[in-house]
Amino acid sequence: MARSSCDEAILKLKRLPSDKEDLDDDIAAEKIVKLTAELGEEDDQDQKKACDPVVERIKDGKYPDYYQQLAEEQHPKFLVFACSDSRVSPSFILNFKPGEAFMARNIANMVPAFNQLRYSGVGAVIEYAVDHLEVENILVIGHSRCGGIKALMSLDGTSADGTTSNDFIDDWVKIGLPAKAKVESQWPDATFEEKCTLCETESVNSSLVNLLTYPYVRAAVANGALKLMGGYYDFVNGNFKLWKADFDVKPAIII
Repeated sequence: MARSSCDEAILKLKRLPSDKEDLDDDIAAEKIVKLTAELGEEDDQDQKKACDPVVERIKDGKYPDYYQQLAEEQHPKFLVFACSDSRVSPSFILNFKPGEAFMARNIANMVPAFNQLRYSGVGAVIEYAVDHLEVENILVIGHSRCGGIKALMSLDGTSADGTTSNDFIDDWVKIGLPAKAKVESQWPDATFEEKCTLCETESVNSSLVNLLTYPYVRAAVANGALKLMGGYYDFVNGNFKLWKADFDVKPAIII
């Protein structure tokens, strides 16, 4: 059981140094009043903290009513592909609340072309989001100072025995080779840093094209049920660009 303010004051008072073995009654009473007042101020502060809505929300759990709804089912409107980079959390950048976006994060936010023998993890994310959750938008977000894109732009082939300097990274970023080829072709005189920045955007466009190789994505886009969008977050300068991938995809004609 919690002690009263007066009890706390007496305990503190007993610990106070004194030249006398016993305290004068008047002095003791005065000290008790003072300490009780101090403890009363501490209690007031504690009560204010307890009434703080932020503190209460942390104690009770964030958005309990909202999560009760999410416990039943999810209906996200977005599938977001973003980089694993710790500096570019898509929920923070775009202020997504839980339940609003189905997320997939990987090195350099890449989407490989449809292939049931490789990259099944990415394929499963896309299939579930489009076929089962029926998201209305797929957004691929690139970002500044991307290490994955730097690795892509640094690729110079493999050694004579076919090995690479990394176990997984080099093979993964090769998904973006079409973007690298475009940058090297159109901006041959750019510096390496400039090419990396250009490729950060071109890689997003390449992933948007690859998304159309998934039959459920292509069908949903053709039927007007799904939109594909690209984004670029420049965290160095604090700006975000968004563009729509305007593919002229028509529904299949059954003959």
